[in-house]
Amino acid sequence: MTSSRFDRTDALCGGLFIALGLFFAIQSLALDLGTTFRMGPGYFPFVLACILTLLGLVILFQSFNKEGEPFGKLAWRGILFILPAPILFGMTVQGLGFVPALFIASFVASFASQKLNPLMALALSAAITVFSVAVFSYALGLPFERFGPWLRF
Repeated sequence: MTSSRFDRTDALCGGLFIALGLFFAIQSLALDLGTTFRMGPGYFPFVLACILTLLGLVILFQSFNKEGEPFGKLAWRGILFILPAPILFGMTVQGLGFVPALFIASFVASFASQKLNPLMALALSAAITVFSVAVFSYALGLPFERFGPWLRF
C-alpha cells in the first residue's frame, strides 16, 4: 500500500495566495499600468499581485511532494493581542496622533509574548515609538501629526 504525500496546509496556503494574487491583479487592471519605463499607478500593484500568484503556484505544487505535519496548537494569545493592535492604531492615529497611537498599539501587541513583563513591554513600546518617529518623521520627513487634536486642550 502506497501512502500519498500531500500537505493540506501548504495546499491551502498556496490556494489562498493564488486567490489573493488574482484578486489584486484584476483590481490593479482598473488602473493605468503604463510601461516598464513609464510606470502607471497600477504597474507596481499588478507586478506584486503576479509575484504573489506565482509564489502561490509554487507552494501549491510543492504541497503534492511532501508529507503534511500535524496541525499544532493554535496560538490564541497571539491572535488576541496582535490582530487588534493595527486596528487600534488605525482607530486612534487621527485623534491621538502618530506617537501615542503607535505606542499604544505596540504596547498591546507586546502582550502576545508570555515572556514579556509589563515593564519590558513599556520599554519595547517606547523604543519602537522613538525609532519610528526618528525614521518616518525626521529621516523621511513624512508629514503627519505626532500628537493629535484629542491631546490638545
